[in-house]
Amino acid sequence: AVGISFVQKKVVNVSESSANVTELFGLCLVYSGFSQALLNTQNKLGALVPNFTFNLGFSGKFYHTGTDEEDQGDDMLLQHRKDFWWFPHMWSHMQPHLFHNVSVLAEQMKLNRIFAQEHGIPTDMGYAVAPHHSGVYPVHTQLYEAWKSVWGIQVTSTEEYPHLRPARYRRGFIHNGIKVLPRQTCGLFTHTIFYNEYPGGSKELDKSIRGGELFLTVLLNPISIFMTHLSNYGNDRLGLYTFESLVKFVQCWTNLRLQTLPPVQLAEKYFQIFPEERNPLWQNPCHDKRHKDIWSKEKTCDRLPKFLIIGPQKTGTTALHSFLSLHPAITGSFPSTTTFEEIQFFSGVNYDNGIDWYMEFFPFPSNVSADFMFEKSANYFDSEMAPKRAAALLPRAKVLAVLINPTDRAYSWYQHQRAHQDPAALNNTFHAVVTAARSAPRALLVLQKRCLFPGAYASHLERWLQYYQPSQLHVVDGAVLRSNPVLVMEGIQRFLGITPIFNYTQALMYDDGKGFWCQRVEGARSKCLGKSKGRKYPEMSSESRAFLTEYYRDHNMELVRLLNRLGQPLPSWLHQELQNSR
Repeated sequence: AVGISFVQKKVVNVSESSANVTELFGLCLVYSGFSQALLNTQNKLGALVPNFTFNLGFSGKFYHTGTDEEDQGDDMLLQHRKDFWWFPHMWSHMQPHLFHNVSVLAEQMKLNRIFAQEHGIPTDMGYAVAPHHSGVYPVHTQLYEAWKSVWGIQVTSTEEYPHLRPARYRRGFIHNGIKVLPRQTCGLFTHTIFYNEYPGGSKELDKSIRGGELFLTVLLNPISIFMTHLSNYGNDRLGLYTFESLVKFVQCWTNLRLQTLPPVQLAEKYFQIFPEERNPLWQNPCHDKRHKDIWSKEKTCDRLPKFLIIGPQKTGTTALHSFLSLHPAITGSFPSTTTFEEIQFFSGVNYDNGIDWYMEFFPFPSNVSADFMFEKSANYFDSEMAPKRAAALLPRAKVLAVLINPTDRAYSWYQHQRAHQDPAALNNTFHAVVTAARSAPRALLVLQKRCLFPGAYASHLERWLQYYQPSQLHVVDGAVLRSNPVLVMEGIQRFLGITPIFNYTQALMYDDGKGFWCQRVEGARSKCLGKSKGRKYPEMSSESRAFLTEYYRDHNMELVRLLNRLGQPLPSWLHQELQNSR
């Protein structure tokens, strides 16, 4: 396998502004003529591009397994091993996503490392490429772990993130400490080895080089990475022809100067230019055939939820979760031990763990066509990133939001924080919290924001509607959920399309002691949520209620307009607020 790197500068600007790296990869089975051609190509391109160096990948299992002439080619490559950069492929060129045990995968890599050590191949570039992009994206966690433990890999590249096409939308990302760079397409493949037999005719290749797709790729991407095979450097030497012609055309018609960077330095340069790409956006592997083909067969998208309860906090989402879990066709996620039982995947640092981690919170469905799996994370509602992330992975999911009077929600959050010994809540009255000036201590302002910010319901729902269709959103009246959950659960089942409708009359009962509805168990006994739910606390002061009623007046009117536009009924508490404001 072969690789090249260029750094691109504008001649008119002495300061380093961007980098461009071209890498060519192939298999180790080559004829001796190919090997000499590869070295000749490097020397010719090196005269045009300072420090130009191929980056060769190796799969040690295939060493000396060809004809005599092919074996001579292997030997010639090794004789010139110090003239190239090197990166490890898989020992037997197997696709990493086929390995489900990280230890077995690591053992395969160790075989390749032993081969490199025995033949004096330098392996300190911190770079690797997976066969057919397998395991890089969609991410196969075992690959990243094995790469780091065996090779100390810091950088890789792929054409598959977020998708192969359109190529101009390919991006980079960082996962598990490994920088993943976007790789571009140059039009050379294993079968394109003769100039006159190029698909569409040789004019198509020349057009791509001279102002066409390949030229524009280099021109418009400050960093470009390409992939070819060693067969492109034998036969009609299309690899040499293509890149020598491309470099000369760029130098003739632009003010760009190409230079070489090693992979680790290149990756650092890339994310200096594109810092916004550091964080990935996980897509659904089953919505792209190429992705599904290089995704482990032990994984299934049926293990992803079909709907989400997004919150907000302190509106009755935990009660809704418990009621839904009673339904024979609905399955909730396993509780998290670290984030208050909720997964909180789309809204915070858990997202960095990837979708393999996320799917571990869901069982394998017993009946793919019948099971409705869901998760509840109440901090999704007002999260800036959650709607975009959720829609990327779960574009067909349905979304439930539970809304109560935002004034009551704010007060409930304040009392919740007091119960959890938050000093800002313990040392300040509720009125002092919600009316605090911007000059107040930071801890007080943090509490104020968590009390007030989620209650701007319309603005948060609008953010979700940027990524989901109105038909995918269902607003639950939190007041009715508390007073008549059977009615609410019937409406939710119809929204989700679950048939037959489960009769919650026999599943729920009102608990006079708790003051809310609970699960009905044997006889006339009930099973209710824990002590932290349904707490009783002093009435809110009239002064605070008046302040918040005015504070949320415009927000509530925005909610009225939004729900009318969506054709969804106004919650009972919102009707009451409208009447009180007249």
